[in-house]
Amino acid sequence: MYLPSADRYSAMPYRRTGRSGLLLPALSLGLWHNFGGDRTPDVQAAILRRAFDLGVTHFDLANNYGPPPGSAELTLGRSLRTDFAGLRDELIISTKAGYLMGPGPYGEWGSRKNLLSSLDQSLGRLGLEYVDIFYSHRPDPETPMEETMGALDTAVRSGRALYAGISNYSPEQTREAAAILKELGTPLLIHQPRYSMLDRWVEDGLLDVLDEVGAGSIAYSPLAQGMLSDRYLDGIPEGSRAAGASPFLTPDAVTPALVEKVRALDAVAKERGQSLAQLALSWVLRGGRVTSALVGASSVAQLENSVEASRNLDFGTDELARVEAILQGADAA
Repeated sequence: MYLPSADRYSAMPYRRTGRSGLLLPALSLGLWHNFGGDRTPDVQAAILRRAFDLGVTHFDLANNYGPPPGSAELTLGRSLRTDFAGLRDELIISTKAGYLMGPGPYGEWGSRKNLLSSLDQSLGRLGLEYVDIFYSHRPDPETPMEETMGALDTAVRSGRALYAGISNYSPEQTREAAAILKELGTPLLIHQPRYSMLDRWVEDGLLDVLDEVGAGSIAYSPLAQGMLSDRYLDGIPEGSRAAGASPFLTPDAVTPALVEKVRALDAVAKERGQSLAQLALSWVLRGGRVTSALVGASSVAQLENSVEASRNLDFGTDELARVEAILQGADAA
C-alpha cells in the first residue's frame, strides 16, 4: 500500500498562476509520452508515486495522449483509484481537447460539440467528476472563438472543470480568448505554450499578453524533445527519439551546429552543478514569468533528475549573458 511522503511539500517551490489563487509546482509531470498502453504499468505507477512524494502535485494530460489515444488518462485513472485514493484534493489534474482524437467530423478541433463530449469522455477514463484545468488544445481556424471559449465557460460552470486554459494560441488569439472569457465570467487561468532554450517564440509577445490579462503559463517541451539533455552531446545515439520514427524530432534537427551549442550549454550546467537538462529547466523558469515547466519521465531516475532543477532556479547576470551568447551563436568564451 502506497503511503505518500510526509515531507512532500518541503522542497518543491509553488508559484501563483497569474492573478488566480491557484499555486502550481515549479515542475509538473506531463503524461504526453511514456504513459500509454504500450508501457509497463508498474513503472508508470512508480513514476507517479515518486512525483507526488517530491511535491509534483500537477499531472497534465490530453484526450489523445497515449498511444493509443486515451490510454494515458486510463493509466492515471488507475492510480487515482488505488495509490491516490483519498488524495484528490491534493492533486491538480488537467486535460485538453482539440487535436485528433477520433474519426469523423466531431473527433478534433474546437467546436462546442467536440470539446464538451471529449471532456465527458476524459472524465470517464479518469474516473473523476471534474478536472482542475480544461484546455482548448489549439485554436480552430474554422470555429468562432466565441464558440470555443463558450464551451470552456460551460465546462467550468457545469462543474466539470475548475479553471479554463488554452494551448498553442498566438499572442493575438490569447488576448481575444481572454477577453471573451472575461466577458463570460470565467477568467483565463493559464496558457500552455511550447518553450525552451531552442524555441523562444513566447518571448515575442505572448508572455507580455499573459501579464496583461493576468494569466499564468506552463511550458511544454522545455527540453526540446530531449535535445537539451546529455543524450545528443555526441550526435544521434541509437535508440534515441531522433534515431526513431518520431514525428516530433527528426534526425536533420540534430545538426553539428546544434551539437556544438548543447555542448557549450553543458559546460555552463556543470559549472552550476547541474545536468544539461536541469539547466534547461531552470532557465525556462528563470525570473518567475513562467509558472511551471512540464517534464516527462520514462523512469523514476529521470524524474528525480528533472525535479532536482527546482533546487537551483537562480542565475547570476554573467551566467545569463553567457547562456544568451551561446544561444545566439556568439563567442561564448
